Amino acid sequence: MDEETKPQKKKEKNTGMAVIAYLVFFLPLLTEAKNDPYVKFHVKQGLVLLILWIIISAVSGIIPFIGPLVIGPIGGLVSLILIIIGIMNALNGEQKPLPLIGQFGEKLKF
Repeated sequence: MDEETKPQKKKEKNTGMAVIAYLVFFLPLLTEAKNDPYVKFHVKQGLVLLILWIIISAVSGIIPFIGPLVIGPIGGLVSLILIIIGIMNALNGEQKPLPLIGQFGEKLKF
């Protein structure tokens, strides 16, 4: 019976690490889950989301008036939606790239 629950615990742990990758992308890389291809996929997607957020923040800070009032809030909302989609994919055990930006995560090598 213990043998039956072991794989399930591992799956839950890796799913948890995949979800964490969307909130703090590098944290799963500090654990033994870093060798799991499923977790690596979601870490890459989380890293792409972080890069998107940095770009949105920079652009909204550079462009006067329109940046902070339009680009920042819309970009933040898009980022939040993508994070939710990524977390839902991770919880469902799927490795689907995020809309619009997911293909960039697939190009990362680590």
